[in-house]
Parts: sequence; structure tokens; C-alpha cells
Amino acid sequence: MKTRIGLALGSGSARGWAHIGVIRALRDAGIEPDIICGSSIGAFVGAATACGDLDKLEHWVRSLSWKEVLGFFDVGLNGGLIKGEKLLDFFTRHFTDRDFHDLSLPFACVATDLASGREIWLKEGSVAHAVRASIALPGLFAPLPRDGGFLVDGGLVNPVPVSLCRALGADIVIAVDLGSDMLGRRLRNQGGADGAPPENGWRGKIRRWLGQEVGEESGPARGLPSMLDVMASSINIMQVRIARSRLAGEPADAVVAPRVAHLGLLDFHRAEEAIAEGRAATELMLPMLQNVLESAP
Repeated sequence: MKTRIGLALGSGSARGWAHIGVIRALRDAGIEPDIICGSSIGAFVGAATACGDLDKLEHWVRSLSWKEVLGFFDVGLNGGLIKGEKLLDFFTRHFTDRDFHDLSLPFACVATDLASGREIWLKEGSVAHAVRASIALPGLFAPLPRDGGFLVDGGLVNPVPVSLCRALGADIVIAVDLGSDMLGRRLRNQGGADGAPPENGWRGKIRRWLGQEVGEESGPARGLPSMLDVMASSINIMQVRIARSRLAGEPADAVVAPRVAHLGLLDFHRAEEAIAEGRAATELMLPMLQNVLESAP
């Protein structure tokens, strides 16, 4: 019987475009996953791949500018900075929304029940709505209502869903961990050498977009990290720690770890860099991956 290969695509916000490079490099090496599972941005890329829309997704993300990314910010301060309707509408219009049972290969994604903290495996119904739940990063995306409750980002409980791949029948699981080089890095300072507020970076753009000014008593002016930096770094710490714990208890057969810590939470317009890092990390691991596959029963 054929060995079934599972691909577990991890969470990581804008760093998740690296998954595209990973999948491209695997395909170039003749390695095609039989099962794809994703958490957060991994669910977004995994869904497009399972729907046969990877080419369309790659073309779109490579063309993204920061202005276009900013256009997806439908502000709704109840629950999150982004309500998510614009992104969901874009996904359903440009990437075929299908029922899970109509996909060409098994796909599932992870979300988190906001009330109980339970890990929720989404593998039935609308793929687009499942992805919307899986990417609902707390503080950024509003939670998705479901069955009287709310679902948020799957990275809170299972950042690299190896266990879900196994549950769907994968014999060998290749995991893509986007947080391996996150800890130990200092908060990014996109300001000048004189400590000026980073008005040319993402935080500056969002500040201006919200109509907020940085006063003399603001955090950045005193050298303190911005609210977005604190939120992003806190989420990174949480997800890296959880991923390490989950991977220790539910190890993958191989782990691909793109070096993408230099990309920020909202750097969706830097797809070229992320995709290149994903490809490079996969090509580095190809000898090990081939050995794993050849030794499979």
C-alpha cells in the first residue's frame, strides 16, 4: 500500500507565504503530499493548495503592495482590528470555495474555541469559513461565530498540526515550523538611529491610517515597544512555546524550518522574501526527506 504523506503547515501570520516556497520545492523534488493540514496562515495556503489554486495564490501574493494589504482592514474594534468580511469575500471570489468533501485531496484545519480553549478540527462544510476561523488571530481578526460560540486562531492550541495529519491517515508527516528562529531576537526597530518613531514602517502606516499621532509621551518616543510590537512578540512567544511542546509530544517525521523571523506580523507584501526562504529551507532538507520516504514501510 502506498505511503501517505501528510504536510502540516504551521501558523505565523505574514511569514506563512513561506509555505508556498516549501510546496514548490517539494513538488520540484517529486514529493506530493496526500494530505494537507494547516493552522492559521497555514490553513489559508493549505486550502488554496487543496483547491488547486496554488498558482493563483502565488501570483496574487507576489503582487501585493502594502496599500492593498491595508485595504483588507475593515475596522471593527469589537473583537479585533479586522472584522474579516473583506478577506473572506476576497477568498470566496478569487479562490474557489468548496465543501471539504469536494476537494481533490484530504484537507483540514485547526481553530480554537474561545470559551473552552478546546482545539477544534474543521473538516466539514465551507472551506472558506473554516479558513476564516483558523486565521482569527486574537486582537487582529474578530472571532468567527459558530454554534453559539466563537472560534479564533488555531495557532493558540496547535501551531503545527502534526496530530491532525496523523488523524487523517498520514503515515509520514512533514511539518513546516515558521517559529524556529523567533525567540531570542530583539523587537524590530523600524525607526531611525536617533530613536524616532518608525513612521515609515507598518506601525507608522497603521498609526496614520487610524488617525493617531505619536506624541512626546508615547511609548516609541521613550524607546518603548509599540502596542503592535508587544502584541506580535507576545503571540510569537506563545506559539513558539506551544509548537515546541506539541512537536516534542507528537513529533513529525521531518521538520522544515524557514528562517523568516525578520518578517513582521503584517508584512504580507513581502511574499518574495518569504517564498524564497521556504524554498531554501526545503531544499536544504531534501536529502533527509528522501531518506525518510525511502525508509518508510
